[in-house]
Amino acid sequence: IMVYDPVALVAGLLHAMLPTGTLNPDKAAQNPCMFVDSGVVKLFEECYKLGAEKKRIVLKVAGGAACKAAQADGKDFFAIGSRNITVLRKLLWKNGVLIKGADVGGSIPRTVSIDVRTGEVLVKANGDTIAL
Repeated sequence: IMVYDPVALVAGLLHAMLPTGTLNPDKAAQNPCMFVDSGVVKLFEECYKLGAEKKRIVLKVAGGAACKAAQADGKDFFAIGSRNITVLRKLLWKNGVLIKGADVGGSIPRTVSIDVRTGEVLVKANGDTIAL
């Protein structure tokens, strides 16, 4: 999850691993950025401290791929990637934040970077690089 404020030149990136910390509140308190629900809140709070404003934030997201080490039948039993995206979309919708660009789902892992000067987000996957 990448956020960028083009006026304040503030950028932030969150690599959340799990959708919610509700099953382990102690872990969520110790490491809120491990979870989408608490990590996104922390990401925005930290960007606001640096001068970002909600109305200017450009949010992009990449990831949410299905786990290759799923069941023998090829199904992603826990569906962590898709659940992460669902929780993210609900959280953003409730807070009036729109996703400006996305490359989510599938089964290929991604690597992302964001240029703080320009807000350009690059997504690398399967040997290809795209601008998001």
